[in-house]
Amino acid sequence: MQSRWRLDGKLALITGGTRGIGLATAEQLLDLGAQVFIVARDAQAVAAQVARWRAQGRPARGMAADLADAPGREQVIARIAQSWGKLDALVNNLGTNVRGLLAQYSPDDYRRLFEANVMSVFDLCRLAYPLLKQAKGSAVVNITSVSGLAHARNIAAYGSTKAAVIQLTKSLAVEWAPDSIRVNSLAPWYIRTDLTRPVWENEELLAAILARTPMGRIGEPAEVAAAVAFLCMPASAYITGQCLAIDGGYSVYGF
Repeated sequence: MQSRWRLDGKLALITGGTRGIGLATAEQLLDLGAQVFIVARDAQAVAAQVARWRAQGRPARGMAADLADAPGREQVIARIAQSWGKLDALVNNLGTNVRGLLAQYSPDDYRRLFEANVMSVFDLCRLAYPLLKQAKGSAVVNITSVSGLAHARNIAAYGSTKAAVIQLTKSLAVEWAPDSIRVNSLAPWYIRTDLTRPVWENEELLAAILARTPMGRIGEPAEVAAAVAFLCMPASAYITGQCLAIDGGYSVYGF
């Protein structure tokens, strides 16, 4: 029974794995017995983090790649195929945001956002499919956002990319169920990361956010990582096509 709540020997690819939610997820999966492969653009950061884990005797690998571009995505999956030959867990954590009113966006701005937030997920899922199928009981977890479920101020463009990933998650869950591949997504609200630092360091904006959050605080990366780990475990074997909000109650807050 205990093994249902472990990831011993599982092979996991985590994008954006050197900081924030991605780093917390890698740490959590390692704690649960998985081998991890992290990807980020900063080669020095990837090498340093992998070296730290290996010095602790933890089974970690990684490489630098720009997953907002197709060649980077192809290189990563080729390396996974060469190194492991299968993949038990794909965590699509990479994401970026440029805040602003939609009228302030240029088409090129939106194309760049769409490439990073949507095409990276679409392409990595597509390319990793044979490896996920080979694992016979694998899991994909896509990190989206509550802004893909409900309006959030000044991020209409970002929210639309996250809504696209939520729908892609649902469709792949059905399409890949016969191959024993589960696909779920997580929709965090504000989490204490470098990406959201300008928000939670702004006292006035933070107060407005907390006023709309029933639990009265922003989330921590480890709280998202724990949900990722659960959705990768055998314990969640009958869960697929779902989008779980990690938001302190924000998405259900009414009067």
